Amino acid sequence: MRGDMEWGTIPGLVRSAVERYADAEAVVDGRVRVSYTELGARIERAAAACLASGVEIGDRVAVWAPNSLDWMVAALGAVSAGAVLVPLNTRFKGGEAADVLRRSGARLLFVTGTFLGTSYVASLRRAFADGGGVPGLERVVVLSDDAPADFLTWKDFLAGGEGVGAAEVRARVGRLDGSMPSDIVFTSGTTGRSKGAVITHAQTLRAYEIWCELAGLRQGDRYLIVNPFFHTFGYKAGVLACLMRGATMIPQPVFGVDTVLANIAAERVSVLPGPPTLHQSLLDHPARDAHDLSALRLVVTGAAVVPLRLVERLRGELGVETVLTAYGLSEAGGIVTMCRRGDDPTVIASTSGRAIPGTEVRVEAAPGEPGEVLVRGFNVMRGYYEDAAATAEVVTEDGWLRTGDVGVLDGQGNLRITDRIKDMFIVGGFNAYPAEIEQLLGLHPEVADVAVIGIPDPRLGEVGKAYVVRRPGAVLTADDLIAWSRREMANYKVPRAVEFVGELPRNASGKVVKGELRTRAGRSQG
Repeated sequence: MRGDMEWGTIPGLVRSAVERYADAEAVVDGRVRVSYTELGARIERAAAACLASGVEIGDRVAVWAPNSLDWMVAALGAVSAGAVLVPLNTRFKGGEAADVLRRSGARLLFVTGTFLGTSYVASLRRAFADGGGVPGLERVVVLSDDAPADFLTWKDFLAGGEGVGAAEVRARVGRLDGSMPSDIVFTSGTTGRSKGAVITHAQTLRAYEIWCELAGLRQGDRYLIVNPFFHTFGYKAGVLACLMRGATMIPQPVFGVDTVLANIAAERVSVLPGPPTLHQSLLDHPARDAHDLSALRLVVTGAAVVPLRLVERLRGELGVETVLTAYGLSEAGGIVTMCRRGDDPTVIASTSGRAIPGTEVRVEAAPGEPGEVLVRGFNVMRGYYEDAAATAEVVTEDGWLRTGDVGVLDGQGNLRITDRIKDMFIVGGFNAYPAEIEQLLGLHPEVADVAVIGIPDPRLGEVGKAYVVRRPGAVLTADDLIAWSRREMANYKVPRAVEFVGELPRNASGKVVKGELRTRAGRSQG
C-alpha cells in the first residue's frame, strides 16, 4: 500500500510503528537503548510540551543538533504537535543559523549544547546580538542539562507539558492531514540566498515507502545512520524509513571511520547508507579485518558516480548482498531515481538508476546526450517557502522541476549525472555553493572582488578555491583569508586555496567566466 494512504501523516506513522513493533529495539544511542513503545512515549511527551508552549498547526519549529535520540524525539514531537520541521545544518555558524531562523519564521528552536568543541548556544547568542535577534523566535530549548537563564533545558521544557494529557495530543494529531507541510529544508541557491523547499506529509510517506521497498529494508535490520538528520536523506531515508519497517536506528553524530567500524561490529549493523568516500574508507582501513562486519547486507550511496571496483569490493570482500545508488534533491523530497536490486554492477556503478514509481525524469537534450535533468511527479516540492519568484524559476507551469543538474539517460531510463549547472561542488558529502561563499568572502574589508570554484581534492572529493582581487593598499594573505573564513562560515565552505589576481575574467555582460578560472586551476594543478 502507498505510504501516504497507509499512515496519512508522520505522527500516524509513529503511532503505527509503536503498535506494530512495541518491544523491538528502536534506538541505540550510546548507552541508551529504547524500545518502540518507549520511543513513542518520549515523542508523545515532547508533543505535549510543544502544545503547552503554544505551538500551533503550521508553526515552524527548528532543530539545530547532531544525530541523536533527542533530535528524533524533539523533531517528531514537534511534527506530532502539527509543527513544520526546519532542520538546521550542524556545520552552520551562529549567523547562518540565525538567518534561516529569521527566513522560516521559526517560533521554537531545539539546539544542542556543545558539539565538536563549539558552544552552539554561545554562537547563537553572539549572532542574536550582532544581527538584532530573531523576532519571531519565542523559545529556545537546549538539549542538555544546562541552559542560560533566558533559554530552557530539555528537562524543563518536557516538564512544562506534564499538564497536557495524551488525549489532547491525539486530538491535535487527528487534526492533521497529508496535504499539510511536514518540513522545510533550506538549501542555498545560486544567488547565495537560502531557499526552503516545502514538502508535505503525504509526499514524504509515499516517497520513503517506495525507498524502503526498492532498498529492501526490513524488520530486524540494524541501521547505522551516518547521514546527518538535517539532510533530507538522513532524516527520511534514515529515521522515517526505520519507523516504516521496524528497524533499529543507531545514530552516529560525526563521521569517523573508526567509530563506524566499531559500531558495525558491536551492534551487528546490517544497513549502511552514505557517500562513496565512507565505504571506500571502510574498505581501506588498516584495522578493518579486526572487526566483524559480516552482518552488513545493504549499502546505499549517493549520486556521485561510484567506481565499479568499489561495488565489487563491497560485494566480494565484505559480502554485502545489496549495493544500490540513487539520486535526489531536497526540492524533490530527496529521492528521484534509484537502482533496483538485481541490477548489473556496471549499472549501479555508472548510473543513479531509474525514476521511482509515480515520477517522470527527462533530459533536455537528444537521446544519449547530456542536458538539464527535469523531474515531474508527486515528490516535487510545493514550492520555496514564501518565495514565489524563486519557485517560478525552477518549477514550470506544467509541473516540471528544473534540477540544475546535467545528466544523460540511457535506453533503459537509467540516469547518469555528469555536471552541475549551478556550479555547486561537493566537499566531503556537503553541497557547497560558490555564490554563497563569494557573498561571505566579499564581507572581508580587504576583498574587492572574488570568485570561487571547486577543485579536485584526494580526500574530500572537491574543495573551494577562491580567486581574489585585493582592495588598493591591502596586504591580505591567503592564510589570513582562510583563517578569517574559518571564523565566519561552516568548515566545508572555507576555501582551501586562495589565488590573488589583478582582475577576474568577465564576459560582455559582466559575468565572471568561471570556465576560464577552472582552466587556469587545472593548469596550476597539472
